[in-house]
Amino acid sequence: MKATVREIGKVAVLDLSGKITIGEGDVVLREKVTELLDTGRLHVLLNLGKVSYMDSAGIGELVACYKRAKEKSGTVKLLNPTGKVYDLLQLTKLEEVFETFADEKEALVSF
Repeated sequence: MKATVREIGKVAVLDLSGKITIGEGDVVLREKVTELLDTGRLHVLLNLGKVSYMDSAGIGELVACYKRAKEKSGTVKLLNPTGKVYDLLQLTKLEEVFETFADEKEALVSF
């Protein structure tokens, strides 16, 4: 999995691509989000538009990132979950936990 960070105002947009799976993508996600939170960037938008697959470890890491952000009075929101990733979020009822957006501008304004 690849992850790149863009700063837009007070929001760190983390563009993810590839697969978020055990031992690979989940570690990258954890490290990037932890790095952002530790450097005071508490508003994180995860762009999942190019994530093709996510397993249970990926789901677990999304929840862990959300929890770590909340502990630091921050927020993690999701952008563009598509296909199987969106289906997985619905199946696990996580779309009720995470604020999810299809439009980046709308997501940025929500912070």
